[in-house]
Amino acid sequence: MQEQAKHILLVEDDDTNRKLVRIVLGGGRYRISEAVSVEQALALLAQEKPDLLLLDIRLGDGSGLDVIRHVRADPAFDPVPALAITAQAMKGDESRFLAAGFDGYLSKPIDTRRLPEVVERFIREGRKAGHA
Repeated sequence: MQEQAKHILLVEDDDTNRKLVRIVLGGGRYRISEAVSVEQALALLAQEKPDLLLLDIRLGDGSGLDVIRHVRADPAFDPVPALAITAQAMKGDESRFLAAGFDGYLSKPIDTRRLPEVVERFIREGRKAGHA
């Protein structure tokens, strides 16, 4: 019996970045749902619990920080790992994201060689996988 594809919720408002993630993580190994806004992400989360969240920090209607606050306030989502994906790479940003409830941090431009390994590790090990 074939294992069901793990579900990733990608919240990213940039078309190019969404396409890049789809290509890099494609091939049927993962089922990727996409949202382009905080509002859309929260609507998708109300329907289904993903195995992993990939959240852009800067979104048109808010921030990935708004999404992670909502997720971490709901005990049902406690085991779901979340990675921040952002161009914000200033000193202190990573620790700020981890303190907000993210489990890891990936900077943009996305390292296409590293992304599959990081995603697989967090899907396999969950929130205990450590920092990305």
